[in-house]
Amino acid sequence: MIEFTKMHGLGNDYVYIDCINQQITEESSLARFVSNRNFGIGSDGLILICKSDIADFKMRMFNSDGTEAEMCGNGIRCVGKFVYDKKLTQKTIITVETLAGIKTLVLNTKEGLVETVKVNMGEPILEAKKIPVNSNKNPVKDLILKADDKEFSFTCVSMGNPHAIAIVDNVEKFNLEKYGKILEVDEVFPNRSNIEFIEIINRNNIKMRVWERGAGETLACGTGACATAVACILNNLVERDVNVELLGGILNIKWNKEDNNVYMTGPAVTVFDGKLY
Repeated sequence: MIEFTKMHGLGNDYVYIDCINQQITEESSLARFVSNRNFGIGSDGLILICKSDIADFKMRMFNSDGTEAEMCGNGIRCVGKFVYDKKLTQKTIITVETLAGIKTLVLNTKEGLVETVKVNMGEPILEAKKIPVNSNKNPVKDLILKADDKEFSFTCVSMGNPHAIAIVDNVEKFNLEKYGKILEVDEVFPNRSNIEFIEIINRNNIKMRVWERGAGETLACGTGACATAVACILNNLVERDVNVELLGGILNIKWNKEDNNVYMTGPAVTVFDGKLY
C-alpha cells in the first residue's frame, strides 16, 4: 500500500508521495501509471518528497511519460504545503533540494495551513551551452525555428530546466499542440525543451500557454512563467515585477535586480488523499 496526496498549483496537478516514511521503487513506471487520467489517478506527473543531506527536504519530479525532470515551480510550491500541512516541519521558511539546485520557500499560512508559497527560483541561466540550446548567442534571443508552416522567434532561458519563449498574436486561439510537439524535440535542443507561447498585454501582464517537455499542454508551469518573465525583461517588453496569466490562474514573478534571483509567488492546493494497493 502507498499513501499519496493529489495536489495542484494553478491546475498543474501532481501525485505527491511521502518517501521519508514510505519506500518507493520503479518510480518511472509508477509515474506513468498514476498520471494516466483514464486508468490511473490522473495528473501531470509524480513528485516524491524525500530526505536530504543538504536541505530540509528533497524533491524528485517525474513527468507523465516517466522521465525525471530537474524542477517544477508549481510542484515545489505544493511540496512546501505538503510538508507543513502534514507536520513534517514546523518551519515557514524551508529549503528543498532539486536537480536544479537548492530552492528556498517562504510558506504563507492561514489558520494553520499553507495558502500561498513564495519560491526563490535562483538565477536564470542564459548561457546557451548551459540551457542547453545549440546557439552561438548569449543570451539566446531571436532564435528562428520553423515548425510545419510557421516560423517563430525564440528567446531561450533555463530555470534549472530548458525553456523557449515566443510571442504570438492571439495565444488563446493559437494551435499549441500542433507546434509545441514539433518544437519540443527540435534538434537545436539537446535535452528537448519546454515551449512557451505568450502574448504581451502590457508592461505588467503577460498571457502564457505552455507545452511541457514530456507532458504536453498543462494548465500552468512555474519555471515556464519565470523563464517567460526573464525573456520578456531581456527584450525590454515588461517590468521586473510582472503577473503571468496561465490557463490555471496567475503567478507573480519578480526578477530582483539586486541579487539577480527570480521570485515566484502563487497558490498551492490539496485536492484529496488516497491509497494505492
